Amino acid sequence: MLGVERWKLGVFPMFSHLAHHLAPPPNSILPLHPSSAHPRPVDLDPAPTYPRVELPDLLSIAKHPERIPWKPFKDGVDIHRLYGDGVTGPTAALIRFQPGGKVPLHEHTGYEHIFILSGSQRDNVGSAEAGTLIITPPGTRHSVVSEDGCIVLAIYEKPVKFLQDSAKSEETKQTTAGS
Repeated sequence: MLGVERWKLGVFPMFSHLAHHLAPPPNSILPLHPSSAHPRPVDLDPAPTYPRVELPDLLSIAKHPERIPWKPFKDGVDIHRLYGDGVTGPTAALIRFQPGGKVPLHEHTGYEHIFILSGSQRDNVGSAEAGTLIITPPGTRHSVVSEDGCIVLAIYEKPVKFLQDSAKSEETKQTTAGS
């Protein structure tokens, strides 16, 4: 559990209170309940249906990036919004970094969750590879680059504020969500 170890080392002191929830006690073995091999069906409570976003096979999305209607976002970076506009309220998006793509310096006004689906990226704190979940707290600033390219799922509680804007597309001038 590298993340828990990093929290204990003080890299993420604002999350240290969560570390004990994420790691099992040393030398613990979780018992397997006999019925867990064949769980019985559980009835759902009645509720109206609703539209939702589903991304089946999310971890394999990099195998077919051409199936996604990407739009230019920043230099060498494309975006596909799942919900929200990046200007008001929460938003979620797939973000694709071309090799050498960069999201310039920005400040987070709310929490940012980045799940790296493929490739790797680097910011002012360090590097992260596919399979990594990064949670960035409000009030922090960073820029992000991917030397070899990557695709991430980005979920923002609130829009971000760009401090250096090297935008070239119209959407970039109107959008305040990055990575």
